[in-house]
Amino acid sequence: MTDRNKTTILEFLLLGLPIPPEHQHLYYALFLAMYLTTILGNLLIIVLILLDSYLHTPMYLFLSNLSFSDLCFSSVTIPKMLQNMKRQVPSIPYAECLTQMYFFMLFGDLESFLLVAMAYDRYVAICFPLHYTSIMSPELCVWLVVLSWVLTTFHALLHILLMARLSFCEDNVIPHFYCDISPLLKLACSDTHINELVIFIMGGLIIVIPFILIFMSYAQIISSVLKVPATQGIHKAFSTCGSHLSVVSMFYGTIIGLYLCPSANNSTVKETVMAMMYTAVTPMLNPFIYSLRNRDMRGAMVRVLCKMSCPFQCSE
Repeated sequence: MTDRNKTTILEFLLLGLPIPPEHQHLYYALFLAMYLTTILGNLLIIVLILLDSYLHTPMYLFLSNLSFSDLCFSSVTIPKMLQNMKRQVPSIPYAECLTQMYFFMLFGDLESFLLVAMAYDRYVAICFPLHYTSIMSPELCVWLVVLSWVLTTFHALLHILLMARLSFCEDNVIPHFYCDISPLLKLACSDTHINELVIFIMGGLIIVIPFILIFMSYAQIISSVLKVPATQGIHKAFSTCGSHLSVVSMFYGTIIGLYLCPSANNSTVKETVMAMMYTAVTPMLNPFIYSLRNRDMRGAMVRVLCKMSCPFQCSE
C-alpha cells in the first residue's frame, strides 16, 4: 500500500469515444467537419456583430460573448480528441489535463451566466419596452459581461486548486474523451470529500440558480405576452425569444439528462455521448439557430456583404 501511494502519475490515458476501430476514420471526418463548422459559424457571428452598427445592442453584445465562449468551449476538447483518435496511445500529461479541465469549466460556466444575461435582456425588452434603453444601459451590459467572466474564472480556478492537492496512484485510465472532474475524482487515492462538497455547493450556484433565473424570466415574459392580443403576442414572443429559448433548451437539456437523470446501465457510454452533445453539437448548432431564425443577423449579413462588394452604393 505504501509503494502504491508513492507512485506518481505523470499522464492519463483517455479512452475516448466508444467507437469500433473500423469506424474510426468515418467518425474522425465527421467530428472534424463539426468542429470546423463550429469555428466558422461562431466566428461569422462575432465578425457580423463587430462590423454591423445595427447589431451594437445589449442582446448582440451578449451573443458575441456567447459565440466566443462556444468557440473556445469546443476548442478545449475536440482538437485533443481528434488528435487521440489518430494515436495508438491516447494520453494526456497531468498538467495539460488540469489545464483542459480549467478551461472546460471556465467556458461552460460562462455560457450559463451569459444565457442568464440574455434572458434578462429579453425580459426587460418585452415587459418594460419603454424603459429598455434606460435599464439596459451600456454600463450595465458591460458590467454583466465582466462579472460573468470574473465569477467563472475564479470558480474554475477553485476547482483546479482543489484538484491539484489530490494524489493519483496507479490507475490513470479516464473513461472519457477529455479530462472531466468526476472521472478524475474517482481515480484519486486521497480524500476527495472537500472536492465533492465544493462541487455540490458551487454546482447549485453555477447551474441551478441560473436555470431558475432563466425560468423566472420566461415565466414573466409569458405572463406579459398573454396580456397582449393573441396573434401579436405570440409573434412577438417567437421573434424576440425563439432563438435564445432554443439554445437554453439544448444547453440545459443535455446537462439535466447527464447529471440529474443518471442511468445504471451503460452509464459511461451515456455520459460520453451526452458530453459530446454539449461540447460539440450544441456549439455547432448555436450559430445556425441565431443566424437562420434571426432577421437581424440575416440583415446584417446582407449589409456586410453589400459593403464588401459595393461600398459606395451601400453607403448612400
